[in-house]
Amino acid sequence: MNVEIISVGTELLLGDILNTNAQYLSKELALLGINVFSQMTVGDNIERLKRCFEFAFKRADVIITTGGLGPTTDDITKEAAASYFEQEMFIDDESWEKIQNKCIKFSGNKGSIPQNNIRQAMFPKEAIIIPNNNGTAPGAIFEKNGKKIIVMPGPPREMKAMFVESILPILKNGSGYIIDSKYLRFFGIGESALEIKLINILDSQTNPTVALYAKEGEVLVRVTAMCNTQIECDKLLNEKIAEIKNICGEYIYLIGGDEISSSQTELDNVVGKMLVESNLKIAVAESCTGGLVSSCLINYPGISKVFLEGCIAYSNEAKVDRLSVKLSTLKKYGAVSHETAKEMAIGIAKNMNANIGVSTTGIAGPGGGSNQKPVGLVYIGIYINGNVYSFEKVFPGDRRKIRERATREALNLIRLQLLKSRS
Repeated sequence: MNVEIISVGTELLLGDILNTNAQYLSKELALLGINVFSQMTVGDNIERLKRCFEFAFKRADVIITTGGLGPTTDDITKEAAASYFEQEMFIDDESWEKIQNKCIKFSGNKGSIPQNNIRQAMFPKEAIIIPNNNGTAPGAIFEKNGKKIIVMPGPPREMKAMFVESILPILKNGSGYIIDSKYLRFFGIGESALEIKLINILDSQTNPTVALYAKEGEVLVRVTAMCNTQIECDKLLNEKIAEIKNICGEYIYLIGGDEISSSQTELDNVVGKMLVESNLKIAVAESCTGGLVSSCLINYPGISKVFLEGCIAYSNEAKVDRLSVKLSTLKKYGAVSHETAKEMAIGIAKNMNANIGVSTTGIAGPGGGSNQKPVGLVYIGIYINGNVYSFEKVFPGDRRKIRERATREALNLIRLQLLKSRS
């Protein structure tokens, strides 16, 4: 199968939007063993797009497009595909009903549905309509004389979800093989460092293939096998994952899930599940993260069984009065220190009679730093079953990034301490 990718949108040509969709699709198709000979970007012009179709089909069996499925007159991708295959467009009643329901859900007002949204419900009768579970614009597969045009929405979140949920299975079935993937999520190691550790695997890979993706604050590794049977796929995948775990398993916090799901949500769920299963009560005292750690923990359903309290002790007075941090500790070492982090963790745990106490204290900036204690310096304290630890980290980025990275680091440290307590 040979595929060409066409990205539709004048905003892409002008450089107003970075074209991440083409990069994503190229990687996905390569892992399936599908040839991508060319990528094209074209503006919102129906005749130019049809000429792109004509040119692409000289080399490809399938064209995949992204963009141009919106409700306005410059969204012309479906119209161009239908015109190219000489297929007439009609309103699909089922699609129009779904679009109206989504518009009402988004706005809360039935009378606010723009009538031009009806354009998103128009398809040829010959087309296969692809549902969009994350937006109002359905995708579609146009086909004639053995040639296919697959149209998908432009917003990356919608496009990726549609590709994984609907297009990927079609492409896999068309390959004649069983193609399966498993995902490994890494925390505490960057993409470059992980690549060095796995370089022998990456350089010698054939089947399965191994691909690294840098995500927000973590690295995702996808292992993909292509075999005649699912049993063969499972065997190859499990062997390769065992090999990776043997090299750098200490950084893996999850095997499973997919690339679309939020990495933050995945780590929340892993830690929340571990806490509930361990039945260890936890309380959190936060300064620089301002409640983010607690907020992440309570994302997990059922966490109320073990989560006792989240306390934001931002001032020194709150640290002393609420968490029993010694005034002498603050004067000698400062609020941002190993000693204060430990006392915060002990204080919240003992005050709440919790098995685990977690604390964060740091300098999120943009001001307030010094040579000794720069912006981005964070201490995370963990008290667990009578033992107390503190960890020093320095995070780059602005105030928001520093707080988010400190939060994720705290969650991962909870995970590691829970693993340690099991052994």
